Amino acid sequence: MPNLYATSDLHVTHQGNEHWLDAIRPATPEDWLLVAGDVAERMSAVIETLERLRERFATVVWVPGNHELWTTARDPDQHRGQDRYEELVRRCQSIGVLTPEDDFPVWQHAARPLTIAPLFLLYDYSWRTPAAEGRPFAEAMEQARAAGVVCTDEFLLHADPHASRAEWCAARRELTEKRLAGIPAEHGTVLLSHWPLHRHPTEPLRYPEFVMWCGTQETADWHVRYRAEVAVYGHLHIPRTTYRDGVRFEEVSLGYPREWRSRARGGVPMRRILTTDGQEAAAR
Repeated sequence: MPNLYATSDLHVTHQGNEHWLDAIRPATPEDWLLVAGDVAERMSAVIETLERLRERFATVVWVPGNHELWTTARDPDQHRGQDRYEELVRRCQSIGVLTPEDDFPVWQHAARPLTIAPLFLLYDYSWRTPAAEGRPFAEAMEQARAAGVVCTDEFLLHADPHASRAEWCAARRELTEKRLAGIPAEHGTVLLSHWPLHRHPTEPLRYPEFVMWCGTQETADWHVRYRAEVAVYGHLHIPRTTYRDGVRFEEVSLGYPREWRSRARGGVPMRRILTTDGQEAAAR
């Protein structure tokens, strides 16, 4: 019987992280792997990494993080914005990796069928610190700048052809809601995203101002509305298990060497999400 595993924020081109890819291996030939974004910045490195993982796992499902969507001067591939996302999807599909644009696969090894829904949603700056709540966007951004916290997305993640990342987020949310509404009512779900769907995982952020780049208020009830068995995400580099409304949230990121080296468990490049009998994994 297969296991369902997940990983994110591998940052494989970051010095000190390159060896972790070899540790991501299935326990059985039928195991699946969910990849919640931030594999790398260079498009070639993203695809090469996913291709290696696809050779090992029966099914690999990927969603983009912000780093995959960056257009950096060092990347020979200069696709921008939506065009970059679509090119990543095209290349993933060419190697047999499932994306948010493919039919949702179904995990048949639980008490009820679980539709695995890979979600690409971005963020819309609607999450704010208490001091910035209700204030205009420009004031909230100025507060973040004053705190020395401005996400690199502001310089490298382009929204073309959308007017802004918030507008792109709204378009993705509308498209995604229509697809999620089509999941059979008797199915539960595994919601896979890079950015957390609910704000509560951001509470331990070392720099609270960074919350602006972490999600959207519009998905706050999705874990309930779409019958999630578990919501899997990355981005925060705070790997842990939490619960909200009885739903399990799993942050599965590896993070940067300075981060995983400081943890008691060290680096954990992959986490088991569901056991062979479809239940919550006991060992993490």
